[in-house]
Amino acid sequence: MNRLDHVFTRISGNLLYSFFLSFALTTSVCIASDFEEPSAYSGTDSQRIQQAVDAASKSGKRVVIPRHNTATNRALWLLDEAILLPSGVTVELDGCRLKLSDRCRDNFFRSANCGVGITDVKPLQNIHIIGRNGATLEGADRPRATGDGAKTLGERTFGTDAGVAGESQKGDWRNIGILLAKTAHFSIQGIHMIDSHCWGISIEYSSDGILRDLSFDSVGLKKIDGKDQKILNQDGVDLRRGCHDILVENISGRSGDDLVALTAISGEGKTAGALEYTMATGDEKTEYPGIHHVIIRNVRGYCPAGHHIVRLLNTGGLPMENILIDGIVDTSPAGVLDKAALKIGDKHPAYGGINTLGTTRRIIATNVITQAKFAVLVEGSLVDSFIGNVLQSEENRKAGQPAVVITAAPEIVKDVTVYNAR
Repeated sequence: MNRLDHVFTRISGNLLYSFFLSFALTTSVCIASDFEEPSAYSGTDSQRIQQAVDAASKSGKRVVIPRHNTATNRALWLLDEAILLPSGVTVELDGCRLKLSDRCRDNFFRSANCGVGITDVKPLQNIHIIGRNGATLEGADRPRATGDGAKTLGERTFGTDAGVAGESQKGDWRNIGILLAKTAHFSIQGIHMIDSHCWGISIEYSSDGILRDLSFDSVGLKKIDGKDQKILNQDGVDLRRGCHDILVENISGRSGDDLVALTAISGEGKTAGALEYTMATGDEKTEYPGIHHVIIRNVRGYCPAGHHIVRLLNTGGLPMENILIDGIVDTSPAGVLDKAALKIGDKHPAYGGINTLGTTRRIIATNVITQAKFAVLVEGSLVDSFIGNVLQSEENRKAGQPAVVITAAPEIVKDVTVYNAR
């Protein structure tokens, strides 16, 4: 190699090295500037995540919670309090495991417009929680409280706060895993939830949302200090009063209560932000307090505690209409029997009794395969609806039980078509 060749090679090598170094640095800066990460902040795991969320709210970036927690050098994020989400925030859970600590009596995530003492819940929009690579939310080892607002700690459902002076002795909305209130244009997807303290996900007075690719693993019991303890009201997904234009799809697993529930139940006299109730918005007065324009499809799971896979419940005159349910597959193992794959209405007075004719209408339910005690059970009023393509257990067929059982009085059931049900 002559001198000129040597010089050229050296220059070329330096240029190539400089190019790759510049590219690496530029790429690193681009990637780092694309999102907020909790590792950039100090404090507890909850505080660091909240600081990342607050920064993202100002910068317009997304928040990414990775699998590895650099502050603790482990694959776990331990939450002592709820992460509050304002408008315009996207949180990505990238293969991480978030767990409630034994000190925590709060949600995993909650829309920032509601909470203790907040009586005026302002509307929010564009909140997204996206899980990927096996993102998991897990309840505490020894929960301080479980169950809904009708349950007393230590009597019907577990809670280490039972009998503790100064602590609420009822369940409430803080026991919910993810709680969004008055939020438009939202999504929650790609999350696996284990041992929830009450409903896994609860949505109040919200619209234009997607709940997708969610799985649950709760059985109504948890071994605590070597003893099986009851944990009640472990629904998977709940849409509450005032929800509309929402898609719920690809829901799977097992839940301690109903896997998917639409519940428009009157909360007369309840104040927003108060405890001992399971809706943070309280008895909100709106133009339309019911539930409408909801699609539920591809639900695969069961309830080990013997409740329902999908449930529609509206009482107190609150309407429920324009609901499409397409695809319920009962995955119950041998020896486990859900009460119903789909239940519409409820005659129990504790929920407010049966609604009048016309309050539950325009429901289409199709493609149901189940081993449940009842494939489809209608206990409340129903009008202008279709129920079809229902396949119940062989035992029920041999016993002569209809695949669609209607126990409600004839005067509150009108123009309901049942087809291809056996």
